[in-house]
Order: sequence, then C-alpha cells, then structure tokens
Amino acid sequence: IVIYLDNAATTFPKPEIVYKTMDTFYRTLGANPGRSGHKRAVAAEKEIEDTRVAAARLFGIKDTKRFIFAYNATDAINMGIKGLLKPGDHAITTYLEHNAVSRALDGLERKKGVTVTKVGNSMEGFIDPNDVKNAITPKTRLIVMTHAPNVLGTIQPIREIGEIARERGVVFMVDAAQTAGVCEINVDALCVDMLAFTGHKGTLGPTGTGGLYVGERAALEPWREGGTGFEPASLSQPEELPYKLESGTPNTVGIAGLRAGIEYVMSRGISAIRTHERKLLQKLITALQDDKRFVLYGTRDVSRKVGILSLNVKGYRPAEVGAILDQSFDIAVRPGLHCAPFAHQRMGTFPDGMVRVSPGCFNTEEEIDQLITVLVRIAEQAPA
Repeated sequence: IVIYLDNAATTFPKPEIVYKTMDTFYRTLGANPGRSGHKRAVAAEKEIEDTRVAAARLFGIKDTKRFIFAYNATDAINMGIKGLLKPGDHAITTYLEHNAVSRALDGLERKKGVTVTKVGNSMEGFIDPNDVKNAITPKTRLIVMTHAPNVLGTIQPIREIGEIARERGVVFMVDAAQTAGVCEINVDALCVDMLAFTGHKGTLGPTGTGGLYVGERAALEPWREGGTGFEPASLSQPEELPYKLESGTPNTVGIAGLRAGIEYVMSRGISAIRTHERKLLQKLITALQDDKRFVLYGTRDVSRKVGILSLNVKGYRPAEVGAILDQSFDIAVRPGLHCAPFAHQRMGTFPDGMVRVSPGCFNTEEEIDQLITVLVRIAEQAPA
C-alpha cells in the first residue's frame, strides 16, 4: 500500500463522491453544455452553473458571473496577468512564486515592455507588506503573489497587502493553488481583485479544473476567443462575464467532479481539514526539528503554514531521498525545485531543491509515524 504524501502536487485519493459524480455524468449526460437545446445539453449546462455557485460560495464571491472556469491555476493566472497588463505597465511579485506566475510575467517583460519587481528576503518564507508598499510606482498596475508558496507552505499576509493595493489603486491578484479548500478565503474581506485556484488540490476535484475570480476593479481582455454558446451570430467576443473569458467546450465532467469535491470539503469543514493537516505536520516537525541530520526549511509554526514541510537529509541529494522512499518503502513525496526556482535560489537549495512532504485530509498519524521511521533509517545510513 502506497503512503501518498504529495498532496501539494495533487490530492489523492479523491472522495468517493467525486468518482461517482464523474462516472454518473458521463454515463447519463455527457452532452455539450450551452451549445444545444436538448435535455442533456441543458442538464450539462446546469451542472456547470451549479458548480459556479458552489465555487462562489467557497470564496465569498457575491456575483457568480465573476467566477470564470479555467483548466487549472496556471490557466487562470495567465488569463488574469495577460488579460490585464499592457506595455509600459509595472507589476510587483515575489521570490516565492510558482513558475505559473514567474514565467507569465517574464514573457511579458521580454516581449511586451512590462516591468517587474520581485520582493521577499525572509528565510522563514513570509513577505513583508512594507516591501510590497515600497515597490509601488506610478506605473504599477498589478500586485500578484501566492497565498501560500508550494515550496514552504507559509501563509502570506494577504489582507494587509490587499489593503495596500486598494489604497494605491493597484489590482491585487492571489494564487490560491495551495490554500483553496484548506484556508478560509473571502475575496472581499481580503481585498482580492483576482483569485486563481486549481481544482485538483485542496478542493479535492479532478485535474483539468480550476477557476479565476475577476472583481470589478480588474477589467480583463480575453486571452482566448471562440465559441461560448452566447451571441453566436457575432464575430466579436461577448463583453458579458463569464462568457467573455470562457471560450471553447469546457471540461464538463471535470467540473461536475469539482462541484462534488467542493461540496465534500464544505460538508467536512475547511477548519476541520486544516486542523487535521496541521496535526500531522506538527508530528513530523516535532520528530525531526532537533535532529541535526535533517534540515527543515521555512517556519516551524504550523499555525502559519498549510500542510507542507520541505526538508533535506544531510549526505543525500533530494532526488536520492525521493527515490529511496518511493522504490524501497512505497512512500510518495516530491523532491526537486517544485517549479519555483527563485524560491530555491533564495533558500540556498538551488539547483537540487528539497524533499517536500505534503500530507492531506486522508492521511493518518500512522502514516506519518512510518515516514519518520524511514527518514531516520535513511539518515542513519548517510554516506560519510
């Protein structure tokens, strides 16, 4: 039996209701939503709108039309960044970002004349709101940052930075890939103008799903155009949300599974899930933090983290530890750079990276105990 501790990459397993919902959808509906008038197409469209309502409830979004379906957080982030920034604009981001943010901004910087400033120096993994405030210029159009980075899992001071953005008239975008379904999020309370998330992590849905909240302060141009099932006679992309940003046949079966995942999370309780993951993380940190054979990265305060602990075992490269865990003990973790090279450069772990352990809501204390036992055994056999 595999001990799966790579939930920051994608959660596994999914709740049984997710599997059943997707199977039932494809066997009984499976039509193209919003494109035909027959009963199955109408039912498929209702599945999408029901999921839109569920996602809006999850994030405290008042106008459901401002929730746009995407294929993952990367898709949503590109939709927001590239739909907003124009040549001459300035954007602020951090050294903690996933390449979904970093590469999108780098491309605009190299090709479109956008300028970018990165902030963040804390070895504990937190961004200082004052660093963001001091980086704002008259040309700053966007502040875009992670809610919790996938390397360290440290929960960022989103509300404080959001308030700064509001005061200065700057659009604030948050990458919630690691926090959606794990942390309570209300876009209005946090002063968030755009929120990107993926469905296959904390919301326990399938891959190929996600979304972007687009607030009233963020006027986006579509980065893809085509069929929407709305105003088909016009050559122009519709101006009305969500159609303006939702071109092409959606991943309807995935969206049905996403609704089931969100509903499972909300029925179990976000705070209950977070408490469980923090308990597992605390057990792991307590066992390793005073052992000089291990290096733990970022804060050890689990109240300020999601379910992520990155570490290294002295004497081994991260890839070696990951391979031993996988091949000899059937324990799945994530070694390497985690698609966030700037974070590793700041932490001094580039180019080999770290071993990331990310327990989820279905992991047990017994599994963490087994991981601890194996890690200690590996450390004991470290090359001299």
